[in-house]
Amino acid sequence: MTAHLAPQSEYMTALVHHRYGPFDQLQIAEIVRPTPGQGQVLIRVHAASLHAGDCMCVKGSPAVVRLATGLLRPKNPVPGFDVAGEVVAVGPGVTRFQVGDQVFGATEGACATYACAPESQLAHKPNPLTLHQAAGLPTSGLAALHGLRDAAGLQAGQRLLINGAAGGVGHFAIQIAKAMGAHVTGVCGPISSAMVREMGADEVIDYTKEDFAEGGPRFDVIFDNVENRSLADIRAALKPEGIYLANSGTGASGIRFMVRLIKPVLLSPFVGHTLKRYLSTPKAADLEVLKQYAEAGQLHPAIDRTVSLGQAVEALAHIDSGHAHGQVIVDLAGSLD
Repeated sequence: MTAHLAPQSEYMTALVHHRYGPFDQLQIAEIVRPTPGQGQVLIRVHAASLHAGDCMCVKGSPAVVRLATGLLRPKNPVPGFDVAGEVVAVGPGVTRFQVGDQVFGATEGACATYACAPESQLAHKPNPLTLHQAAGLPTSGLAALHGLRDAAGLQAGQRLLINGAAGGVGHFAIQIAKAMGAHVTGVCGPISSAMVREMGADEVIDYTKEDFAEGGPRFDVIFDNVENRSLADIRAALKPEGIYLANSGTGASGIRFMVRLIKPVLLSPFVGHTLKRYLSTPKAADLEVLKQYAEAGQLHPAIDRTVSLGQAVEALAHIDSGHAHGQVIVDLAGSLD
């Protein structure tokens, strides 16, 4: 239930939570509208995008996420990191944007009708995309770019396998890898096979019928967004000097989670393969790369569903189930005053 606490000009509608826990503790409320500070812009949010990281931040699990979001309770009560909308105010020192610009990027508190974002984490909206489509790019698109370009150093002609190819990061990784000239094999379930092919995969492996780890070493790079196989299985599918890029760590908790998190990094110096994890942090220059791909027709988000702010709880549960195919977009345009 939404309660109006003050004149609309001072407050905004937002999805909020003041403690970690299940998704159904989230509520829609009227909270104070932020004011842009040094190097920030105020965005009238038209759309936000939700992904697995948002699920972790709402639940506060695995516990390691609390190092960034707050140890005992959320530092920012509004979930969401991916945003697209219109600039309505700029703070001191902003030089790249002005009022009226349509932008996309990353910030905290995206699931609200207004959000402040650092200029350094924004770019102008790609011309071919709507604001709703652009909202799906930042976190997942950058994770794919940083993984393939920076961590794996993917080269034209290399053979890449993407485990979890239909997910948020996976379907962007297909498109970016093809733009980089790689041969792409996508692993997904039968429902997602057509979508993975549409994204540009050269080959599709239906994990219900075929095991990608069988048949000997085939891949220069394995980009794993699921981590549901042992390192022995993964290494069996890699060429002798191949690279394994781990980008999940989910499916375990407590000590088992920590073991899964650090085992590839600890093992890597003692084997022929390179086993890696990496961090993806939003930067304006890399958002510009995504923009260029999109404007060249090489990158577009697959939208699993578009929901209202009131449907965000169900959307988070859907993402947490592991069955989202592409991006889940929260439409905030209808909530704007």
